[in-house]
Amino acid sequence: MKKSVKVPAAVIRRLPHYLRILEELHGKGIERISSGELSERIGYTASQIRQDFNHFGGFGQQGYGYNVESLREEIRGILGLTREYKIAVVGCGRLGHAIAYFTNSFESTFVITAIFDISPEIIGENILGVEVQDVKALPAYLKENKIDIGVITVPKESAQEIADILTAGEVGGIWNFAPMDLDLPDGFPVYNVHLYDGLQSLVYYINHADE
Repeated sequence: MKKSVKVPAAVIRRLPHYLRILEELHGKGIERISSGELSERIGYTASQIRQDFNHFGGFGQQGYGYNVESLREEIRGILGLTREYKIAVVGCGRLGHAIAYFTNSFESTFVITAIFDISPEIIGENILGVEVQDVKALPAYLKENKIDIGVITVPKESAQEIADILTAGEVGGIWNFAPMDLDLPDGFPVYNVHLYDGLQSLVYYINHADE
């Protein structure tokens, strides 16, 4: 893989989509695929696919296309999915529970190592073999344990405070489900999942489907 000066964010967002399709193809025993065939399955143009892959060296062969298993492993490597990531979930309500169980389904890559909450009714509960701790213990925990990803599923009013604790604790990045944009140090890795924004966008498309 060649080094790229700066890969556009849009290309990075498309990589998991490529990987998902390649995982499906690999599971079906398909060994190779052309950019045209991949275009039909994924919805991007063949030209767009080739441009995206060219940011990382291309991968394809003229007249052959792409080796599915090889391309799958290349993209896994680009995304950094070849090692384990330790995750701490902060906020263990219904959303926090759901995110913890969803993330745990990728157990070979993402491992829930700590869960925190403010509620006395939840603290001490065992989830996925992890005991829920009082959120007051979060700063001390981060001093003693390296966390790659901090997941925020707390109410909006508490999100910035938790983000500050996570960044001070030197987590690698934040997966934010709170309905607000966090104030973080420049360049700090964060991915915001604003569920209500997505719902509102869906409603727009429903009401403009015939246009």
